[in-house]
Amino acid sequence: MGDNRVAFRGGRWAIYNIDRLTLSWIRKLDIQQAVDHRSKTDLEGYPGFGGGRPNPAEHFVSVMQGRIIDLNSSDTGFMHAALELAAQAEQAGEVPVGAIMVRNGTIVGRGYNCPISASDPTAHAEVMALRDAGRHLGNYRLADCTLYVTLEPCAMCMGAIFHARIARLVYGAADPKTGACGSVINLSAELRLNHHLQVTRGVLAEEGGYKLKQFFAKRREARTTNREEIDEN
Repeated sequence: MGDNRVAFRGGRWAIYNIDRLTLSWIRKLDIQQAVDHRSKTDLEGYPGFGGGRPNPAEHFVSVMQGRIIDLNSSDTGFMHAALELAAQAEQAGEVPVGAIMVRNGTIVGRGYNCPISASDPTAHAEVMALRDAGRHLGNYRLADCTLYVTLEPCAMCMGAIFHARIARLVYGAADPKTGACGSVINLSAELRLNHHLQVTRGVLAEEGGYKLKQFFAKRREARTTNREEIDEN
């Protein structure tokens, strides 16, 4: 299918296939919903594909499956690097979340959760990776970069991602409490915002989720032990 690219222009999603020179406009549709086939009917009968060409809904889903759902061969490798940073966070007593910034196949920024040790409520893994990449590249705009993070970003981190103009976000485990890419709210699909990016979900989600579950289980066990010791005294 070639190098499919997605852009947001004039209030519509544009899917542009360089090889076939196909340009189709999709009005106000969440990419992930289309991929999940939940909004496929929204596109039925959409004009612009005549002469026996594919139905626009089917074309849209096939394009986005190739671009967003199917994992890039390098995604798992980069996510493993982010998981290594999450392990460093855990060793420091922080919630185990790690993030890396990639540009042209090279890691240009690294970060892991450190709000406790840094006494900084904004020191999430994503923010630390953004700061590191900005220093490395000498620019606060990171428009041609991909951010890999082991946990779905929160609203604060998504705001920072938007300001940095990140081109693509890849995350692992979903966050049902503070996730801002679909779990609680979906800022990545908010059409009124001035920046939009490609999102790949669930890369090594099981590994990242397991690490988080183990961390919080150990924390609860430690609290229970402390309470029992206090009661005995």
